[in-house]
Amino acid sequence: MAIREDVRRAVKLVRDVMASRKAQHELRGPLQERELREDNHFKIAVYFADGPVNMYQVRQWYQPLATLAKTWPVLVISRTGGGTLKLMNEAPIPVAYARTVPQLEQIVAEQDIRIVFYVNQNPRNFQMMRYGRCWHVFINHGESDKMYMITNQFKAYDYSFVAGDAALARLNRVLWDYDFDKRAFKIGRPQADYFSGQLPYLPDERQVVLYAPTWEGDRAAAAYGSVASHGVALVTALLATGTHRVIYRPHPRSGVVDHNYGAANKAIIGAIAAANDRDPRAQHVYDSGPDLGWQLAAADVAIVDISAMVYDRLATGKPLIITRPVNPTAVIDTSGYLSDCEWLPADHAADIVIAVDRLTHDEAAVDRLQGWVHRYFGDTAPGVATGLFHGAVQHLMDEWDRFAAVHDADRAIVPDSAQSPGTE
Repeated sequence: MAIREDVRRAVKLVRDVMASRKAQHELRGPLQERELREDNHFKIAVYFADGPVNMYQVRQWYQPLATLAKTWPVLVISRTGGGTLKLMNEAPIPVAYARTVPQLEQIVAEQDIRIVFYVNQNPRNFQMMRYGRCWHVFINHGESDKMYMITNQFKAYDYSFVAGDAALARLNRVLWDYDFDKRAFKIGRPQADYFSGQLPYLPDERQVVLYAPTWEGDRAAAAYGSVASHGVALVTALLATGTHRVIYRPHPRSGVVDHNYGAANKAIIGAIAAANDRDPRAQHVYDSGPDLGWQLAAADVAIVDISAMVYDRLATGKPLIITRPVNPTAVIDTSGYLSDCEWLPADHAADIVIAVDRLTHDEAAVDRLQGWVHRYFGDTAPGVATGLFHGAVQHLMDEWDRFAAVHDADRAIVPDSAQSPGTE
């Protein structure tokens, strides 16, 4: 068993190296054609040090950032070749590639970056955080009650943008001596203002059920994924009714750690294809596209794991069911919504049709849900979260001007590029 795992790791390492070399080669043309303004044009940077597998973390911010860029020019700084290729093809805002620290320094020198956004906790974030004449702001890649959301790493940033009261309460339980009033801004869920898109099916009388599981996690405490424990049974049951339409959106990392998850994922995809072959009118959907939003808005009921998808769906105010992790050591924060949610144990996965029907007609469950929506996101009326997001940015820009005036003489003494040594 150990030898088999070593072989898998070795194969993955070789694939990663080959993918990196391929990305570097494919980037030569686009980088030569790139015209990035060098006149201190960009005021906000989004720092992304990950590759294609974690694109979902920055992808969900595309539309809010594109809207923000109409007021404050925004630049994505990407540190990997594969990630840069994806961003250049997808992102609605300009992208700069900084493979090395000297290249990063050049970008900082050419621009007037005043705010840097971070969507994850990549260790390479610290290569950007050495610059002191800008605000470093953690915006995360979703709201959830996962253990990832209560890390002391929040303190590494000057400020954090959080969804609402639930996030503040969660952090207040674990962060010692953290000035929430000054350093945390409630912005709701700006992404929800863009939950739309063209449906890949023609709506009819079928009830639409979204199944959007997370990956298996890299440790037992974060083993929230349900693809291998719940997924095949519940999707099979829904496909068999003739009255449901399944939208299956697996996490892009499914199977990265545990090949059983990868196998279950392939089985579900195959079952959806077979069901559509039997009845083309069913129009079941396997969704691996870059856009997230239409699925959440279109589904009558959503089935999700403990992940940011719980709260993305919660922001719509529509019914959802949470799969209960089978790993007994998986950390579940029951101080918030998960204390009052609709759980689906693995041994009831095959009975999902009964659970969906019950929830669809349970008015008390709908009322409870609305209370949690407000606690997590505040006012979810269209445009409110976007206004809070822009207001928080404006406040930090005003604070930047204030501190820049106070420290104006310091620039000549300690230039930004000399604040700390750089490494590749």
